[in-house]
Amino acid sequence: MLLRAIRSIPLNKFASISDGNHLGVSEDFCSEGVPYFRGGDIKEFFLSFGKPDYCVPQNVYEKPTMLRSHMKKGDVFVSIVGAIIGQIGMKTDDAPALCSCKLGILRPNNIKTSAYLAAFLMSSMGQSQIRRFRRGSAQTGLILDDFDQLLAPEFSDRFYDKVTKIIQAALNARSGTIARIQNAEQLLLAELGFANWSPTEETTSVKNYLDIVSAGRFDAEYFQPKYDELFALLSKCKVRPLSGKDGVVDIQRSIEPGSEIYSDKGIPFVRIADFSEMGITKPEIHIPPEICTDIPRPKKDTILLSKDGSVGIAYKVEEDLDVVTSSGILHLTVKDNSVLPDFLTLVLNSIIVRLQAERSAGGSIIQHWKQSEIENVLIPILTMSSQQKIAAKVQESFALRRKSKQLLDLTKHAVEVAIEQGEDKAVDLLENQ
Repeated sequence: MLLRAIRSIPLNKFASISDGNHLGVSEDFCSEGVPYFRGGDIKEFFLSFGKPDYCVPQNVYEKPTMLRSHMKKGDVFVSIVGAIIGQIGMKTDDAPALCSCKLGILRPNNIKTSAYLAAFLMSSMGQSQIRRFRRGSAQTGLILDDFDQLLAPEFSDRFYDKVTKIIQAALNARSGTIARIQNAEQLLLAELGFANWSPTEETTSVKNYLDIVSAGRFDAEYFQPKYDELFALLSKCKVRPLSGKDGVVDIQRSIEPGSEIYSDKGIPFVRIADFSEMGITKPEIHIPPEICTDIPRPKKDTILLSKDGSVGIAYKVEEDLDVVTSSGILHLTVKDNSVLPDFLTLVLNSIIVRLQAERSAGGSIIQHWKQSEIENVLIPILTMSSQQKIAAKVQESFALRRKSKQLLDLTKHAVEVAIEQGEDKAVDLLENQ
């Protein structure tokens, strides 16, 4: 084995290895608080940009029983249960966060090796070992006791420092994506006259019976004052419904083929958990090609919009994709040239539509946003010159996102070169980049 032919040691010699919380905390889950990462929440390599589905209150985070699951700067995380075994993440800040026992925690003995360990585990050598030690049939997993059988080569501090420098550059580029998107949304809100507006925190509203009957809703949350404020502001803007006769887009639905036909090979099957505002992660589930012949594939400039689970996530496809999406994801195609896809995607992810989704979506455990309600979402329309300014910011954001990914891929490749051709070759590669 190649790793045994060079200086390689078990991972538990590089880092202390544990996992996260084993105690039940579901009763404490909330929408705001300390982020609580589970196995399926490792969608971002840089976990500071991750958006786990749940948080817990600060007092839960501070419990002595939760100390083992505290996520620390420099920690490397491995998803160890389920379909996404081997997904790697890294903590790069000191913000409080917790993780579940579905994540393995590698806390490096020497912080210099943190970025290298993450890059190694993402490399082909790291991933092949993780696949080798997966256990189980229906529910596969990687147990902590097996980590001492995973080998990683030792290199010099010079190589560790080079890898850390590239990882830091990737982090800086990823931070830039957020800054550009925030700048674009601020520009959007300013153009609409929303610049100084923030939703009221008042929760009490008085409505007459006819308003309630007309809305067809009897839940108090639907009538919160912040929604009235939003629609009052939108009434001063030029707006169009998202879809329908006068709408901005045509909407196409996908299908739900059923978990009984899921496999490891075939056409990649994209679920809600597999995409965010910034892109699609590599789907772990596939479905047979023969049942996909009539299922729509996302084309360039198609906007994917989630209607189930984490509702209201929008992502514009950058190139034609040979994937199939779940029925919880709608395909939006802009009807005419009066609206730019990048501009519309930003609007869909902005507070303007986020509040409309929050108001309409139902469900206590799993949120569901009806397509009939999605079609009636109000989209503010700006002049083409304003749209172009905003779209340029969005495109800059995605360019930085691609740069960040390229740099992460470079670190993986450098590790592979170091193992196969020697450390000097890998250092040359990193320095030339």
